[in-house]
Amino acid sequence: MMEIIPLKAFRDNYVWTLRDSRVAAVVDPGDAQPVLDYLVSENLRLIAILATHHHQDHVGGIADLLQKYRVPVYGPRGEPITTLTHPVAGGDRVALKELDASFEVLDIPGHTRAHIAYYGGNMLFCGDTLFACGCGRVFEGTPQQLHASLERLKALPDETRVYCGHEYTLANIAFAKVVEPDNAALLEREASDTQLRQENRPTLPSTIGREKATNPFLRVTRPAVIQSADKYLGRRISDPAGVFAALRQWKNQF
Repeated sequence: MMEIIPLKAFRDNYVWTLRDSRVAAVVDPGDAQPVLDYLVSENLRLIAILATHHHQDHVGGIADLLQKYRVPVYGPRGEPITTLTHPVAGGDRVALKELDASFEVLDIPGHTRAHIAYYGGNMLFCGDTLFACGCGRVFEGTPQQLHASLERLKALPDETRVYCGHEYTLANIAFAKVVEPDNAALLEREASDTQLRQENRPTLPSTIGREKATNPFLRVTRPAVIQSADKYLGRRISDPAGVFAALRQWKNQF
């Protein structure tokens, strides 16, 4: 039976590790050492590497892993990742046969110009596009692109488990409370996720349903969120993408 294990890297990255009793695949290994240590300690063989985007804290460990394991490396076709062996884009599928797992590739640009996600088996590995109670910064795309990408992820089934790239949840909740202070689900989430962090446990995975209930970047049509965005800008905003852009600008300064 496959398990999903978060390996900590750097200050707040997670290298998501899909494993059974014999083999493993990893998502976004920015640092090779935690992966190498885990594979040795658990007597596992690496079978694949999946990358969501080109930022170094997500791909920096791939070259070192390839020195020990000759495995396929999947990642976005439109980004400069020199270690890719299998460039992929939206609509492609990635099959991890030894783990009996298969994923559809989703194009979700905005954070970077060709960011992708892997979706299958009620699991979503979404890198730095969707975070627990937040979203990534707009580096290479546009706010409109990132908004559209989040709307695509929002349309996935509520039970979809969300495995994102960083442990940013409590900081994101702090911002979300300013945007939507009377959201009861958000206050409940703050209590439960704070308890997890006090126990040094991840707040992830989240779910799409939980994000729809608490993440302001997925709630841009809600009156309270629109009102807060209007107040931040000092003028009325008429469209969801504009509300999203205002929230993203506000969060950058928070």
